Amino acid sequence: MASKLLLIVIFVFDLIAFGLAVAAEQRRSTAKIVKDSNVNSNYCVYDSDIATGFGVGSFLFLMASQVLIMVASRCFCCGKALSPRSSRAWAIVLFISCWVTFFIAEVCLLAGSVRNAYHTKYRTYLSNNPPSCQTLRKGVFGAGAAFIVFTGIVTELYYVCYSKAKDSSGPPYGRDTGVRMGTYS
Repeated sequence: MASKLLLIVIFVFDLIAFGLAVAAEQRRSTAKIVKDSNVNSNYCVYDSDIATGFGVGSFLFLMASQVLIMVASRCFCCGKALSPRSSRAWAIVLFISCWVTFFIAEVCLLAGSVRNAYHTKYRTYLSNNPPSCQTLRKGVFGAGAAFIVFTGIVTELYYVCYSKAKDSSGPPYGRDTGVRMGTYS
């Protein structure tokens, strides 16, 4: 049977990661062009950089969630062989799916955090050509949040299927591997 405490802890970690990713999407850096009249130049002024911290926090909580599940399931490949039943087949499919969705979520969160932290540091001295105040495109942290939800669902389903396959009773293969000839002799 799957550990209910572990499933609750994983759910809480994924929920925190999701909340931080949504907060990062809402608090992305914005910039405005400011004119410096002393030097006759334009430059970019960025607001708070809190979204980068939210993105990194979300990244770390999602990673902790994935590490806990992989340690609990021995990363699916270590340990005793699982019984060849439908729960093992589902566990294999969900194992691969949880790693794919995890990787996409982590890439979105990491790329969003790095890009959000990038601030242009140059000035333009021509008033006709304002500087390019580059900011993070809308939706990067949102995509990360969506994939956090997918990862959470698939990971918990994987652990339940893995636990069913691990706990299933009976021999892993059929009892007789050969043909009985006892009644014919």
